[in-house]
Amino acid sequence: MCAPKAPAPPDPRETSAAQTGTNIGTAVANNTMGLMDQDTPYGNLSYSTQGYETYKDPYTGESYEIPRYKATQTLNGQQQATLDQNQAAQYNLGALANERSEFLRDYLPNSEAATDQIDSKLYDLGAKRLDPRFAQARDTAHTRLANQGITQGSEAYNREMDLLGNQENDAYNQLLLNGRGQAMSEVNMPLNQITALLSGSQVSNPNTPQTSPQGAATTDVAGMINNNYSQQMQNYNTQMQQHQSLMGGMFGLGAAGITGGMFNPGGGLW
Repeated sequence: MCAPKAPAPPDPRETSAAQTGTNIGTAVANNTMGLMDQDTPYGNLSYSTQGYETYKDPYTGESYEIPRYKATQTLNGQQQATLDQNQAAQYNLGALANERSEFLRDYLPNSEAATDQIDSKLYDLGAKRLDPRFAQARDTAHTRLANQGITQGSEAYNREMDLLGNQENDAYNQLLLNGRGQAMSEVNMPLNQITALLSGSQVSNPNTPQTSPQGAATTDVAGMINNNYSQQMQNYNTQMQQHQSLMGGMFGLGAAGITGGMFNPGGGLW
């Protein structure tokens, strides 16, 4: 009686090739299911295949053709006309911002020099208004102090003059601070205009809703092959046990017959 033959183990490369092919096929199917053409009140979105790319598995050497897709978005007549007008307006705003920016090289002076020029101008303007007021305030203070019997050079007199001097300095400082802020605001106005023009020249593409269909699960081909091999091995082991048990029984019967013939009580071999 012949012993059962053990099953051949699965070839790793063949198993890998089968699993890779299944994975790629499932991925292509999932991508294809996700490419749903859409018709909306604003236009439509359509997909098409733009040829294939070859992928070669570095382990198995198998080659697979992977499709490449193209998405085409088309607006209806009214939406296309609106987009054209918006793009034309945005182009004009961008061109205007570019023209306005050319004069900035000469327009923006050195920051330190600009501050000195602003301060000098503000001081000249302020002196015409503030100096007469300061002179009148000093005359009034002189008269008041003299009526109080406070003479020039005294401690009380000097303290009063110092107070007037501090008030004059505070007034000029406040004038310069406020004037600088207003002047810099005017200097920055062209920059703000250019920034506003550039922000209005940004192009926005119309969007269509994206769909997400349920994808197909990948089949575990490698697991199925290995499970099948395990089942074949289990069957083989069972058959081998049965075969060995049967052969052991036959050998036992043969040995008993030989032994019984050698010790025949009748004095001879059976």
